Amino acid sequence: MTHTTIAVLVGSLRSDSVNRKLAENLRDQAPEGVTVELVDGLGEIPFYNEDLDNPVDIPAAAERLRKEVGAADRVLAVTPEYNGTMPAVLNNAIDWLSRPYGAGALVGKPFGVVGATPTPYGGKWAHADTARSAGIAGAVVVEDVTVSQSALEVDVLTDPDVLDRLNAAVRTLVDYDTTLAA
Repeated sequence: MTHTTIAVLVGSLRSDSVNRKLAENLRDQAPEGVTVELVDGLGEIPFYNEDLDNPVDIPAAAERLRKEVGAADRVLAVTPEYNGTMPAVLNNAIDWLSRPYGAGALVGKPFGVVGATPTPYGGKWAHADTARSAGIAGAVVVEDVTVSQSALEVDVLTDPDVLDRLNAAVRTLVDYDTTLAA
């Protein structure tokens, strides 16, 4: 059996974030043969600036992000929605991961987006924007790996249907046949 590693980018910096808790739940409930690793330190990464992106003195947090995501087999964003789009910290992470152009850490990696937000739409716009940005950065967006859940409707941390859909999304991401993207 092959071992699969999923790097998780959490779009919220709050320590008590519902999405961080969902990501931790996915890590703790990972299927056999799967390691789910939360990529920490996104708030430490400076806004992307090509002047900072050089091999001599790239910011350590950006280099760590690229190494962690580069070493993973799959990438999953777990994110809320801020003002109808993805949080700036997630957008910035994708910007750093998209470089160098055509050879960034996301290139060719299966990518999915899940999460919850306390709005009636459950974060669907943020998730669509995240998927679009990751796809432009070279990731292979796995369309069946998306869960946009309104935290107004249910307790997303305990609702069995929500948890089943999140775990199913992880299994779909793991089972994605990378030869389809070739």
